Amino acid sequence: MPEAPTIDSGNTVWLLVSTALVLLMTPGLALFYGGLNRAKGVLNMMMMSFSAIGLISVLWWFYGFSIAFGSDVNGFWGDPGAYLGTKTFLAETDLWGATAENPSGIGVPLYVFMAFQMVFAVITVALISGAISDRAKFAGWLLFAFGWATLVYFPVAHWVWGGGIIGGDIHALDFAGGTAVHINAGAAALAVALVLGKRLGWPREGMKPHNIPLVALGAGLLWFGWFGFNAGSELTVDSVAALAFLNTQLATAAAVLGWIAVEWIKDRKPTMVGASSGAIAGLVAITPACGFIAPWAAVLLGLVAGAVCALAVSLKYKLGYDDSLDVVGVHFVGGWIGSLWLGLFATNSVNAAISDVVGASDGLFYGGGLTQLGRQALAGLIVSVWSFGIAWLLAFAIEKTIGFRARPEDEVEGIDIAEHAESGYDLSPAGGSAGGAFALAGIGSPGATAGAAKPVEAPAEPASEPVDEKVGG
Repeated sequence: MPEAPTIDSGNTVWLLVSTALVLLMTPGLALFYGGLNRAKGVLNMMMMSFSAIGLISVLWWFYGFSIAFGSDVNGFWGDPGAYLGTKTFLAETDLWGATAENPSGIGVPLYVFMAFQMVFAVITVALISGAISDRAKFAGWLLFAFGWATLVYFPVAHWVWGGGIIGGDIHALDFAGGTAVHINAGAAALAVALVLGKRLGWPREGMKPHNIPLVALGAGLLWFGWFGFNAGSELTVDSVAALAFLNTQLATAAAVLGWIAVEWIKDRKPTMVGASSGAIAGLVAITPACGFIAPWAAVLLGLVAGAVCALAVSLKYKLGYDDSLDVVGVHFVGGWIGSLWLGLFATNSVNAAISDVVGASDGLFYGGGLTQLGRQALAGLIVSVWSFGIAWLLAFAIEKTIGFRARPEDEVEGIDIAEHAESGYDLSPAGGSAGGAFALAGIGSPGATAGAAKPVEAPAEPASEPVDEKVGG
């Protein structure tokens, strides 16, 4: 007779910590994207990430989790009413993965798993925003985020992880989101960038990162949070979680070297923006593979991803699409590299779940032939086409109704002021002899005379933006 349901404290604590780590990645992304952006649009860029936290969290609780992880209906979505937000799941039997034979499942409360997957949905939507910086209306972005999450991310998460067509029928592998997150978001980013068109002056004018320390800080927070993203995706505390943790570090470190090596060869100067972007490329590429490949393959993957993504970011100049912060070059390309890597190097010797749970095969170099490589390619193609198509239709519909592209004058003067009535940097003079601290606080200075000098007005022309480097994000 099965034992009574029991919470596994180790698994539960690890997944709670991982959830917090992944949530931190979205503010990290805001800093990374914000630093890569021009100074006059930094707050709008960051607002897109923070607004995704608010909007997608609520949508996920209400119906997104049900669509993604509810009982499979037809291979394309889960039962929308399975975990509807109007229901409550606090009984001792409400443990994730619980069955009649194993009432404890993995020993993790359902709400913990729901929260963990929630923050994945949040950052996937936020990733798209980097492609359309400096030219998107905030209301248009919110409407797009709502539609894309509902029609694309929630169903695709079901396809990959919820028993749908990709994981359940095609038997493609995706440990933590190479297909569901990065290929998915990258394809959407390309579609929206094409609908909105190029920034005014691009590529004739230099649109360089305005704050490189902000870029490095954001990359560091992403790197830190990604351990929860990858190792947390094992859901339990075991040797595979340890493997995913180690592979995440090794691939990311190698990708930094790969990216700056390309910069050194091409431009004779390795850059901080390049090193930060290389780290992100490595993190993206190892995401689908971290729990399915050996550490030596993770190092090789990082080197390849760093080098290839460093070259891929120049595609926008050759093909003429304005992907502002290189979401396509890093996330779409990096996601494809990591996903296809599984068709070459996935091995049951490090994770028996490849065949026992997913029904997949070893990669080409482990005697599995081309079968798994074909599955990985098919999965990536399905997600790319679906995400690109729906994103293009959504962006086009929004542009033709409420408007998605900002007005030219707002784009020139700065979208932060036009959309949010604030700016990232106060460039007006901070001082003045009249009133001191009282004046700065908006309080009349005691004893001020009628003849006191007026404060110096801010210059009519905005100060020049600080600029640095040439690489996007």
